Amino acid sequence: MSTLAHTMTTTARSADSGLTGPGELDRYPYADALVGGRAGAPVWGTDSELGRPGRRSAGSRGRGLHGQLVQQLGQMIVSGDLGADRPLVPEEIGQRFEVSRTVVRESLRVLEAKGLVSARPNVGTRVRPVSDWNLLDPDIIEWRAFGPQRDDQRRELSELRWTIEPLAARLAAGHGREDVQQRLSDMVEIMGHAMGQGDALTFARADAEFHSLLIQVAGNRMLEHLSGIVSAALQVSGGPVAGCERPNEASLGHHGRIVDALAGGDGAAAEAAMRQLLTVHPEVERVVPAPRER
Repeated sequence: MSTLAHTMTTTARSADSGLTGPGELDRYPYADALVGGRAGAPVWGTDSELGRPGRRSAGSRGRGLHGQLVQQLGQMIVSGDLGADRPLVPEEIGQRFEVSRTVVRESLRVLEAKGLVSARPNVGTRVRPVSDWNLLDPDIIEWRAFGPQRDDQRRELSELRWTIEPLAARLAAGHGREDVQQRLSDMVEIMGHAMGQGDALTFARADAEFHSLLIQVAGNRMLEHLSGIVSAALQVSGGPVAGCERPNEASLGHHGRIVDALAGGDGAAAEAAMRQLLTVHPEVERVVPAPRER
C-alpha cells in the first residue's frame, strides 16, 4: 500500500474515533466529507415547530450559533414545517432559540442567499416557494435528502450525475496530467485497501475525492462548479443509487477501468466505464433517467 493510502486510512480512522491531532485532516480535501456518524445540532426547544432538532450540514459546520440556526431553520423550511409564505419574525426566532438579534439577522441573510426566504420592506421576512430555492446548494441538497423529499432528491441527484459524470470522464481523457493520473490511481488503491479492511469510511472519502477530481480536470469550468454537487450526492444519497455507494469488487473495477482509459487518452472508454459504474446495482434502474409518464 502506498504512503498516501496508509496515511489516509490512518487519518480517517483517527477522525472517526475522535483521536485526530491538530491540523491532521487539513491535508486532504475529503477530510470534511459527511460520511458515517454526524454530530447533531443542539436542541433549543421542542415545544413548537421552531424548536425541532436537526442535522448539522456541511455548509453550516464550525460557525457556532449562527451556523446552527441556519441549519435548524433551513431544514425546517425544506421539510415543509415552515411552509411557503410563512412569516419569520426575528424577535420570535431569537426568543425561541435563545440567540441574539445579530445571530438571527445573519442567519436569515444566509437563508435569503440560498433562495429560501425573502425580506421586503413593510412585508418582513417570508419563506419562499420551492421554485425559488437554489436546489444546487449543498446545504439544501442535504436538507432535502433527510426530509420528506428524500426520494425525489435521490432520483434528481442520480439523474444529474448521469448527465455530468460520463461527460466529465470523456473530457478528462484529453487532459493527461501525470499528477492527476497518479492521484486518481492513489484513490483507487486506497479504495481497494479500505474495502479489504472493511473500512467504509475511508472508501467513501477516497471515492468522493476520485469523482471530484475527475470533474475538476475535465477542462470545463462550468462542470467544475458542479463538482460540489456530486460530492454532496455521494455524501447524502442514502441508498444504492449508484455503484460508488457500496464498497464491492464491481465498483472498484469500474473505477480502475476509468483510470486506465484516462491514461490511454480513450474518452469513449472512460465515458462507458463511468456509465457502468453508475449502474452497478440492479436497484439503480429506478432512478436512471428514463421517459416519465405524463
